[in-house]
Amino acid sequence: MKIRKIQINVEEFSGGEPLPDPDKKLLAAAQQTISTSYAPYSGFHVGAAVYLANGQIITGSNQENAAYPSGLCAERVALFYANSRYPGIEVEAIAISARADNFAVDYPVAPCGACRQVLAEIEMRQKKKIRIIMHGQNGFTQVVNGIENLLPLMFSEEKLKRSK
Repeated sequence: MKIRKIQINVEEFSGGEPLPDPDKKLLAAAQQTISTSYAPYSGFHVGAAVYLANGQIITGSNQENAAYPSGLCAERVALFYANSRYPGIEVEAIAISARADNFAVDYPVAPCGACRQVLAEIEMRQKKKIRIIMHGQNGFTQVVNGIENLLPLMFSEEKLKRSK
């Protein structure tokens, strides 16, 4: 047996440390988009903003449905719309922020497993890492460069190929 240690790199910004301006602008778009969330069941409202290589910012919010799992996360709403609207344009960064109806979201909100897999697929397709900016309701923000920092043992297209 062999034990392999996996490390990830996370940039952390507290309330006193300013985010770089492009990250700040993208995060502001994600925060503004929270207001379009439809989350009557969980009361957990999420906004996401995607920055594309052509300079466009595409936003999305979580959309719940009484027939779980028919809803969709904010990240996938934004990413899928970006690819539909601007096919072939690379995703440079995504910012995610949240607020809840009944408690303060004091931690940076990370993408769920399904959203991580979608980010992994996009990175593989475009052969370029995506900057992922995660924020809650306070000034604490975490940033990672590349999905492997959130999903180190990801499933990939290569695992679908059979050897003869």
